[in-house]
Amino acid sequence: MNEPRLVPAPISIAFSEADLDKEAYEREYQSLSESDDDPISQWLKLAKARGETSESDPVLLNLMVELHRKIDALEAFLKNETPKRVSLTTQAEVDSIGFEHFKLKEALLETGKVYYGRLEMPVHPKRDVGVFFEAQSDTLAKFIRIHERDEKEWASYMTARERVQIRELKERNN
Repeated sequence: MNEPRLVPAPISIAFSEADLDKEAYEREYQSLSESDDDPISQWLKLAKARGETSESDPVLLNLMVELHRKIDALEAFLKNETPKRVSLTTQAEVDSIGFEHFKLKEALLETGKVYYGRLEMPVHPKRDVGVFFEAQSDTLAKFIRIHERDEKEWASYMTARERVQIRELKERNN
């Protein structure tokens, strides 16, 4: 097996063997992919479809939507409402990431086993990403299921981490 190209990334993951509760993990995986389908997002999609946003500044519009989400999150916090998430058995730190892989800091995986995990993506807006992955070794994992939108964000984050690494190398060499 060729070793994938990986770059350091400070991400956390919670995971469990996929066989422990397939139905619950599948349900959460699907609900996390629809997390942008809150009422404000649905309204925005409809407004875009009707052409009502053509005169609007897209950056300002996205910032307003995010501000609305923050207010909703604050309201949920004040009401002591927490998002319902399935319980996962293991919490771990990711050492490095690739376009289809990630590597854990500690040897917690069993080669060949399939796991369900929840990654904490450090992008704007911060959110959890549901993934199914297979252990390639005791630390290396390969995605076997990730939603298309999440895959794009993952690739963007990976590219940004590569740029940071290149910048740091240039600064050290100067």
